[in-house]
Amino acid sequence: MIALTPEMTAGFIALLLAHVLADFVCQTKGMVDSKRHPGVFILHIGVVFGLSLAALGGAAHVAATVAVAHLVIDGIKTYALPESWRRSFTAFAVDQLAHLVSLAAAVLIWPEAVAGGLWAPWLDLLVGPAVVISGLILTVIAGGYAVGLITAPYAQAFKAQGLANAGQMIGRLERAVIFLLIAMGEPTGVGFLIAAKSLLRFEATKQQKASEYVIIGTLTSFGWALGMSTATMALFRLVT
Repeated sequence: MIALTPEMTAGFIALLLAHVLADFVCQTKGMVDSKRHPGVFILHIGVVFGLSLAALGGAAHVAATVAVAHLVIDGIKTYALPESWRRSFTAFAVDQLAHLVSLAAAVLIWPEAVAGGLWAPWLDLLVGPAVVISGLILTVIAGGYAVGLITAPYAQAFKAQGLANAGQMIGRLERAVIFLLIAMGEPTGVGFLIAAKSLLRFEATKQQKASEYVIIGTLTSFGWALGMSTATMALFRLVT
């Protein structure tokens, strides 16, 4: 059995932060839609390398290995899978799991990577914030991708009449509030959030299709936010 050291944990968290920044913050919707273009694809891999190098505070060989692994995983998804499969939640989940496995493998091979880097003197202070930032991105932004993929089949049957991108913004705000409530140790507040949203959406959900679509989207969004927020705070308590 492999014994995890504080340095290995810090290295994984550093690479995780670089990954979520590269995939969900620095990678725009336009880049995602144009990812089959070689220039856009290579740009994304370059961002992965640069952020991994920065997060580790050096260790270019580790950052390069992570970037190559990212290239292989994304290459399979982008060029080998049919369009319908690429835009499924299953492909998204498997893709992200594969990335996490590659990050863990890099840390197992080079357990002291982050300990020899620029941030080594301040690791104890940086690990906690890195966990929170990573968890917030996964909860709020990655959650938007996940919820959108899960509800996509139902969106075809229901066309909302509302402000452009308003649903996306509402989803991000509600997941951010849930993250804050869980971080504060106030999970009961999520119940009030559900009640408030139900009241605000009452007039818009009198039709069966609309109400069913909103319920599916809301429960998916809340479930994702609760799961990611809880996991984030559990990891935070573990490393601090």
